[in-house]
Amino acid sequence: MLHNIPPILPPDLLHALAAMGHGDDVVIADANFPAQSMGQRVVRCDGMSATDILEAVLTLLPLDTFVDDAARVMAVVGQPGSIPDVVNEFQTIIDNTADNPAKIATVDRFDFYDIARKAFVVVQTGEKRLYGNIILKKGVIA
Repeated sequence: MLHNIPPILPPDLLHALAAMGHGDDVVIADANFPAQSMGQRVVRCDGMSATDILEAVLTLLPLDTFVDDAARVMAVVGQPGSIPDVVNEFQTIIDNTADNPAKIATVDRFDFYDIARKAFVVVQTGEKRLYGNIILKKGVIA
């Protein structure tokens, strides 16, 4: 048992987050995301929402301050200006929890997939809301 670690984070995810270096990406994905075909490392958190996992991860993971897009989500296909409720919730969590709050950037669906394929780890959640996917870029602890 450890202090101050959110209990919803499984040991495999804690190991991946600790092993990540500055500039590495972590994908927190919804239940529909093709995680197994995207990521070299996949950690499953089936019973958890993407928002709960995001909040827990941000208590441990610093966001990168050297880039403009430390947090990225997938644009709604056919409605690029639309912002799903889950994305608004992601922004609120980042604003309230991240050590370096960042404005969420939006990327095209296939660009999002390309970034996810190169990510250090993909976290598959049980999130059922569409577009409940976010990519975080790890920063440094000063």
